[in-house]
Amino acid sequence: MSDNLLQTPQTRASARQRPTGQQDKATTPRMRAFRLTLDPTQAQLADFNRHAGASRWAFNHALAMKRAAHQQWRSKVDALVAQGIPEPAARKTAKAKIPTKPSIQGHLNRIKGDSRQPTEPGMYGPHRPCPWWWEVSTYAFQSAFLDADMAWNNWIASLTGKRAGRKVGYPRFKKKGRARDSFRLHHDVTKPTIRPDGYRRLQLPRIGSVRLHHTNKPLARLIDRGQALIKSVTIARAGHRWYAMVLCEVHQPIATTTRAQKARGRVGVDLGVKILAATSRPLLLTPGTAETQLIPNPRHAGQDRRRLTKAQRAYARTRKGSTNRAEAARRIGRIQHQTAERRATTLHTLTKRLATGFETVAVEDLNVHGMTASARGTLDQPGRKVKQKASLNRAILDAAPGELRRQLTYKTIWYGSHLAVLDRWWLSSKTCSACGWRNPSLTLADRTFQCATCGLNLDRDINAARNIEQHALPVAPERGETTKTPVEGTEVPPASRTAGSTQRSGKTRPRPGHPRGAIPGSPTPRDTPQPPHQPDAACQLHSEQRAA
Repeated sequence: MSDNLLQTPQTRASARQRPTGQQDKATTPRMRAFRLTLDPTQAQLADFNRHAGASRWAFNHALAMKRAAHQQWRSKVDALVAQGIPEPAARKTAKAKIPTKPSIQGHLNRIKGDSRQPTEPGMYGPHRPCPWWWEVSTYAFQSAFLDADMAWNNWIASLTGKRAGRKVGYPRFKKKGRARDSFRLHHDVTKPTIRPDGYRRLQLPRIGSVRLHHTNKPLARLIDRGQALIKSVTIARAGHRWYAMVLCEVHQPIATTTRAQKARGRVGVDLGVKILAATSRPLLLTPGTAETQLIPNPRHAGQDRRRLTKAQRAYARTRKGSTNRAEAARRIGRIQHQTAERRATTLHTLTKRLATGFETVAVEDLNVHGMTASARGTLDQPGRKVKQKASLNRAILDAAPGELRRQLTYKTIWYGSHLAVLDRWWLSSKTCSACGWRNPSLTLADRTFQCATCGLNLDRDINAARNIEQHALPVAPERGETTKTPVEGTEVPPASRTAGSTQRSGKTRPRPGHPRGAIPGSPTPRDTPQPPHQPDAACQLHSEQRAA
């Protein structure tokens, strides 16, 4: 087994003999990550912490150089404006180049020190940074430089309106104890140094063979058959565990809808808090149990709330910088990590059953960010029922409807099913799924929907799930956006908004008053933070106006 793993996928593919008459299925390359739980030794734990610290230092070093160049450009613009030059002309005149990975890495190679070479007596000069660079893999530095470039480009794209989704803030430095301990390693795919070492170990460059808590047989067999090629591995700590996320290019067969999926057809899923999910058709969630349409909400955060509160109070009584405080912080992290793992298990079980059991899975386009917004208000207009709204926000985030939607997006592609999305403004809970009559006075306290026209008496969540099944629009594969044409047999009410509109897809338009800067892709002085790590007053005012 180990000899086969040392070979390249191309060598194994050419050496493998196929049965006569067997035809290859059409395959497509996809990037897929395999999450493995590590069981390192004490020496390997020290290596993990050393690499994570080096990656954090490299990210901060690259970000500091970017901030310095950005501040230099702002100073030039301010000087030109002080001379009477209009601001638009000053932005075009001022030039400053934001350093990227190649220049940052070359600069560090010229100035870094070396702890293996002791300083000669009588020599004076500036302190040379990073003298311990040789103790860790060079990929820990290079991947951190790439992450800094991505963080900076994401901020620029968000300010200029080119990036969809929530607003991205100014890149911040990573602080030890607050930032996640992680680092990413790459290798030469022709001479792989990241590879499975049997079924219970993983070989890592500069660290060695690390034992696993469980088997990595699926990954090892894909590599042995020449169907997977390891690109990189990310080592990260979560709670009291260290994990390895192995990113691979997997050549897997193109999934098609099975006969069992076609037989079951389409299913609508209504997500909630009291009930985690209600389905329009019976669903077998766990083998050996009866089919059900109402999946209860385990409320994982509520189960651990007493333990977490006790641990947080113990942490608050400790002294800063003490050993007891570090131990209390680890205890809190462990409880939160266990809660997150149980929540992930529940969501993965549900989404896999939906993606493999039906031809089309229909869900609502929920605005989770808006649903979990705070109700505290402002000093002039204070909010009402702030405590109750905060409790509801915790319950919504514990149910994780956004994560469930994300998992369905890629699992429906994996298993040959399709995803359909209902417009968020469609009144699925207040509309009769049989005749279309609407009850505008329906409240959250009413758990049963009673139709005044046809007499339908049904659980409100199941009624909403049926409406979602009937009226959801299909989603374009690989993009997560709804198509313009409805599915055969579905009806799009004229009162609902277009499913592919910009507002619901999360795309942002270029903000008014935000012209392009002189630096390619950089913001204007009005958009730049004051101080660098915070947005200026104009951006804050604009954001408050958008939120209002």
